[in-house]
Amino acid sequence: MAERGTSPEVDWPAQPDMSLALNHMGTFDWDLDSGRMYLDSTALGVLDLRPDEFSGTPAGLRRRMAPPEEARLDARVAQALKDGRSHYGAYVRIRRRDGSRAWAHIQGHILRNQAGRPYRIIGILRDAAHDPGDPGAGGERAEGRRRMTGVVERTTAILAHARTVNDVTDVLKDPEALSHLGAVSVMLGIVDGGRIHLVAEGRLGTYVPQIEYTRIEAQFPMSEAVRNLQPVFIGSRDDFRVRYPDLWQYIEPLTVHSGVYLPLIAQGRAIGALGLLYERDGDFTDEERNVLVALGSGIAQSLQRAILFEQEHDLAEGLQRAMLPRRIPDVPGTRIAVRYRAARAGQKIGGDWYDVVTLGDSRVGLMIGDVQGHDTDAAVIMGQLRIVLRAYAAEGHTPGTAMARASAFLRDLATDRLAACTYAEMDLGTGMLQLVRAGHHDPVVRRGDGSCHPVPMAGGAPLGLPPNTLPSAGTGGTGYPVTSLELHPGDTLVLCTDGLLEQPGTKDREEGMRALMDAVCAGPVDVEELADTLCDLVGDQGGRDDMALLLLRRRGTPTPRGGGPLRLRLAPGDPEGPATARHLIRAAVAAWGAKELTDEIELAADELMTNALVHTDGGGHVSLRMTAEGRIRVEVEDSSSALPHRREAGDWAVSGRGLLLVERLAREWGVEPRGGGKCVWCEFTVTELPPAP
Repeated sequence: MAERGTSPEVDWPAQPDMSLALNHMGTFDWDLDSGRMYLDSTALGVLDLRPDEFSGTPAGLRRRMAPPEEARLDARVAQALKDGRSHYGAYVRIRRRDGSRAWAHIQGHILRNQAGRPYRIIGILRDAAHDPGDPGAGGERAEGRRRMTGVVERTTAILAHARTVNDVTDVLKDPEALSHLGAVSVMLGIVDGGRIHLVAEGRLGTYVPQIEYTRIEAQFPMSEAVRNLQPVFIGSRDDFRVRYPDLWQYIEPLTVHSGVYLPLIAQGRAIGALGLLYERDGDFTDEERNVLVALGSGIAQSLQRAILFEQEHDLAEGLQRAMLPRRIPDVPGTRIAVRYRAARAGQKIGGDWYDVVTLGDSRVGLMIGDVQGHDTDAAVIMGQLRIVLRAYAAEGHTPGTAMARASAFLRDLATDRLAACTYAEMDLGTGMLQLVRAGHHDPVVRRGDGSCHPVPMAGGAPLGLPPNTLPSAGTGGTGYPVTSLELHPGDTLVLCTDGLLEQPGTKDREEGMRALMDAVCAGPVDVEELADTLCDLVGDQGGRDDMALLLLRRRGTPTPRGGGPLRLRLAPGDPEGPATARHLIRAAVAAWGAKELTDEIELAADELMTNALVHTDGGGHVSLRMTAEGRIRVEVEDSSSALPHRREAGDWAVSGRGLLLVERLAREWGVEPRGGGKCVWCEFTVTELPPAP
């Protein structure tokens, strides 16, 4: 939306078509804040100016006005602005190129913001050379012309704010607007292919489905106006009956005696037609015809802007729908709900997104984010960023590394856009979450007992910032620290974008976060119902920003006895590291009720740890966890991208049997890339799961 006191760029400048020019009436549009002034070709002709002679500001009028005339006009405008009036008019004497002098009439409509501050003037400039007597003193004909321009100006000014086709029809159906025109009914038709679609009818009569669509070649006055690009004036009921027998059956029961059908022409083609019906008999005077033709011109321009706006919005909205995931995968042991709501204000598209990606090893990735801006570019960048982050996660990168690479990708696009994002990776067997955030607010967790709290996270900078702006302490060099959180059975993770926090009635994000937690705590347990509840909250209050929402509830699946996973750092050159790791591995396996496997798991883990320490320079990490399928999984990560391979060791060789031993002990083993390194893993089947706690 435009800032207070400024003119929205979407309707600058207001440009009526040639119909006004045929009536020797030009238009001007004056932005008081920027000082810009637009004159159409007819207005330039009235002033005898070429386009290259006009500077685009009020000062450009001095070329054709003597200083006294200029001062008198300035005083008239200043007084109208000071008095708070919405209209002003003035006759001014201009100097033509050949030295002759002529009268011109200026009529302006002043637009003000909600505080009453004037920010724009839209008006008409016409040649007054043929006004009788002294044009400055007026006269009956001059007064009629002033009334004519006043009707056009008021309607054009109101329509200048219309953004959609519905906005245009609401203005036309307004009873006050109809009374000003003396009409009892108005109809608006839009050209749709080879037909005219009747989209609005005001006051008189009832809806007639038989004429909602009419062919352009049909014998109807609206069709005739579109075909010939000329207005159709009907002066009597007999005129209706004789000229349009197919329409007469619908007109006969009404009190209508005359009518006019105006083609709505934009860029040389008919985009629709306007019909006005009257209860009086008689031909239309030249004055009335001029008013109606000028009115049709202004409506045509507003309608064209509205159609283009809706087409652009529909295109962007469809693009955003295509960029969001078409379906969310079923994730074992969880219930997931997602929602997206566009901002109500302005109806522009945005860059909010969500995604859920299933990863190997019983893991799932959850993403939510917001690209800066509310336009088609934001939606396109959002789609690219979502796919890139999804790909990095699927490749096995850690959450911090995936986020850092996504930031580099956005930076390389050179769009000058930033993005906020939260990425969470969850182990489905243990409920352990590894979360990173980039310029995003903290997530919210609702525990199984109904309590709610935010998850405090040491977040990184928004995606797209240069590397030297990213803090690196405690982040593994990625700039994005990882926060660990255990999601117990019955707990719900709430991820959302700013649209759910920045609601009317909330002063800041902190208050918005408290309101969100209150709504989550009081909401239903089922995530689909909870998502609807939160969306209803946004709908009732009228969101200022787009909103994306992702909810994940962990079902009441028994957690393996002993708690969460084990993860240890293997420092290079530390002789005690492997021994400590073996001791902790034995304790964890026993705590999980798989004591019979402790020797096999310890031996296999020791072989994998030894390979990592011997064949790489950077140490590694060892982790142990119970998967959702009831297997114990050992993972050893290192920084080398070289893949391990089995070798046949000789009878007296002291090495070369490690992977053969792992293959013999484990149910299965494998290797997968992890960022710039790799992860070697093996799994063991637990013969009997421990009972639920």
